[in-house]
Amino acid sequence: MAHHTMEEDLNILEMNTEPCNNSNATTCAKTAPPPQEQNNLTSSTLTKKCPFLVTKLHCQRLRSFTANLKEVVFGTKLAVLFPAVPLAVVADFYGLGRPWIFALSLLGLTPLAERVSFLTEQIAYYTGPTVGGLLNATCGNATEMIISLLALHQNKVNVVKLSLLGSILSNLLLVLGSSLLCGGLANLRKEQIYDRKQADVNSLVLLLGLLCHLLPLMFRYALEGEYHSIATGTLQLSRASSIVMLLAYAGYIFFQLKTHRQLFDAQEEDENEEEKAVIGFWSAFTWLVGMTLIISLLSEYVVATIEAASDSWGISVSFISIILLPIVGNAAEHAGSIIFAFKNKLDISLGVAMGSATQISMFVIPLSVVVAWIMGIEMDLDFNLLETGCLAFTIIVTAFTLQDGTSHYMKGVVLFLCYIIIAACFFVLKTPLINEA
Repeated sequence: MAHHTMEEDLNILEMNTEPCNNSNATTCAKTAPPPQEQNNLTSSTLTKKCPFLVTKLHCQRLRSFTANLKEVVFGTKLAVLFPAVPLAVVADFYGLGRPWIFALSLLGLTPLAERVSFLTEQIAYYTGPTVGGLLNATCGNATEMIISLLALHQNKVNVVKLSLLGSILSNLLLVLGSSLLCGGLANLRKEQIYDRKQADVNSLVLLLGLLCHLLPLMFRYALEGEYHSIATGTLQLSRASSIVMLLAYAGYIFFQLKTHRQLFDAQEEDENEEEKAVIGFWSAFTWLVGMTLIISLLSEYVVATIEAASDSWGISVSFISIILLPIVGNAAEHAGSIIFAFKNKLDISLGVAMGSATQISMFVIPLSVVVAWIMGIEMDLDFNLLETGCLAFTIIVTAFTLQDGTSHYMKGVVLFLCYIIIAACFFVLKTPLINEA
């Protein structure tokens, strides 16, 4: 039996697959197998004669997966927190202490929230600015939305309210304040300037959302003593206001992406000036779906164990919901906003912080009210006096801070300290939460 070297096998394969020309067309027509058999023959021949080609294909797929793994999982400094994800699953499986499950889930959500933002940006490179903007609006606060829906499913209305309120406070005071502080210190000899028009639009929309939160509160105090009218009227007013807020947010998206894109084009050009997609569209989409499922699992752990963690640690549920949960959900915004502030790109920092706050106020909160309405849960926009007062003060002080179009580190100091004072207020607040529904 004749033995051939690898080089001889390749030569024979090339001769067998040589295309027909005019001189041998007749012979080829007589001897060539049907197309389907020819494809099978070629594939079989490749597999038998050239196993190294199949191995090479597998190696290419492995290298592609390794490269994506390096970019997605290890492409952030928060990757050191990823081991908390399997540890949380193991802790739940073996029934370890519920406070441990809560703490590990909270740590695991931090890098996942940041990576979801990264994957959304990668997909936006392929979908274009319009679809990318809508995708960012939907996925930018994915962690907060998932936690809210799971809390609603478990009828924990107050956890939903406080976590979403805390997200607004965190974006406007902690994220924006830290960005202005770090940017001011890093650019002491440069005057930091930003476009006031974008900040004015966000402030105006946030004030509209504040009005929708104030009216149910004032309505409750106006009808004090008429308990049946208060409950029914506040709920109806909140649902009507939520529909108006969703319409206003749709108008805000249309304004941003269509009619007045020039107000936002400059920051998008600066942001994408030196950046390109580092992974493919379908790879990014697959990773995004997988990480969203993991976020859903960890969020379910967080919602189920929040009261146990509160009792074990001696910290009120109000503090955990308003301070700890939003810090985890806003990890991506916090890191990105500070980085752009260091580079003296305040327009992008303002767009990240205020844009996220606007999404929560005008989209996620009213959406939660509508979803609760569909589920038969009575969730309204009455966030109580203390919480609504903190929200009003936050929006007003942020609007005043951004009114002149320039920035320095002292503005960041003031916003950051405002957040510390509010956090201290809810830390000492020990009022037990009672579900309204």
